Amino acid sequence: MLLRFVGFWTAVLVCAAAALGQENGLIAGANADGAGWKNSSGSVSAEPLAGGRTMTASGASAAQTPVTLVNKGSGVLPNDQGQVWREYDIRPYTSGITNTERPEQALVDWILRETGTDVWFSEPLGILSASKNSLRVYHTPEMQRLVLDIVDRFVRSQAEAQAISIRLVSVGSPNWRTTAVSLLQPIDVKTAGVEAWIVSKENAAILLAQLRKRTDYREQNASSVPIPNGQSHTVTRTTPRTFVRSVRMRSDVWPGYELVTGQMQEGYSLQISPLMSLDGNTIDAVIKCDVDQIEKLVPVNVDIPVSTGGAQRVQVQVPQVVSWRLHERFRWPANQVLLLGCGVVASPTQERMGPLGLPLPVLPLASSGRADALLMIETSGKAGQALLEARQQFRSGVPTTNGRY
Repeated sequence: MLLRFVGFWTAVLVCAAAALGQENGLIAGANADGAGWKNSSGSVSAEPLAGGRTMTASGASAAQTPVTLVNKGSGVLPNDQGQVWREYDIRPYTSGITNTERPEQALVDWILRETGTDVWFSEPLGILSASKNSLRVYHTPEMQRLVLDIVDRFVRSQAEAQAISIRLVSVGSPNWRTTAVSLLQPIDVKTAGVEAWIVSKENAAILLAQLRKRTDYREQNASSVPIPNGQSHTVTRTTPRTFVRSVRMRSDVWPGYELVTGQMQEGYSLQISPLMSLDGNTIDAVIKCDVDQIEKLVPVNVDIPVSTGGAQRVQVQVPQVVSWRLHERFRWPANQVLLLGCGVVASPTQERMGPLGLPLPVLPLASSGRADALLMIETSGKAGQALLEARQQFRSGVPTTNGRY
């Protein structure tokens, strides 16, 4: 009688455990070793371990008590603050860009710059996802309006490229400001040590002519490039610099050690991402510039033991690096020029030559590899139209505002 009673309640408990497993999408079942869990499709999602424990598909031991409580939720997106779902057709923009693998990423980047990242990873719940055809957004109506403003700027341009003139120059001394201050209109800048000005195109041509007369003037980059609205363009000029980094002991080579070389990329990388307004009167641009320069290689003597006994002195080199960084967003009228003064920083290149290719006089700043770095950025309108105007000016012999024909 007692055995029947125990068997009855054992069967009840087994049935209850099976029902609980099915409710959670799992059914109890034995694998080849008589242990494990199977999901409703029949595939084993746990493996036996020594000691009778099981290993789940995620690698956690099933014998351990779960720490995080996970549930299926209500099955619908919460809209406690009025969130709405919107899908934006971005094909008029993305279909016009064929040389970029994921052109839709530019829309996501600019939306995050405009709204900030916190609003998508905190309350209220927000979703931002992009494919090549559409941008899917789940957020409040106010946030949807901000997103629409950015998307309109992309879609209306239909990925037509803007002609952006990028000029990076260096001047050995910052005293060029003495006579140029009346030509400049200062604007706010957040990066420490950086100054920014708005300059009319006429005054920019005057300033450039003044700088070119200086013997410590050096033009690092001057180009006009077509950049699709909202996309990024990078100008890089680097040179590898090799040095003796350390010494490694080796018993299989003579004299028992080898010199280990290191390499650094010396130069600059300039990236710009411009975005025109709907009316084309203003331009937003995110500018990122990195300059790295080995100011000098500091020699260090190292005593190492040799196989013949005693020690031998070997010289290694420790690079003394000077760098500067700029990463900021600017907005200015499209018919004017943005001028950035980055201060007396590492020269974008080690070359310290004058505009005619002659060596510069020995100046305190020039001899130390430091210079006042200036960045001038202007837009010439749509790339196709700018090219047509440049050809017409070339035929007529009339120079453009940047001094070129």
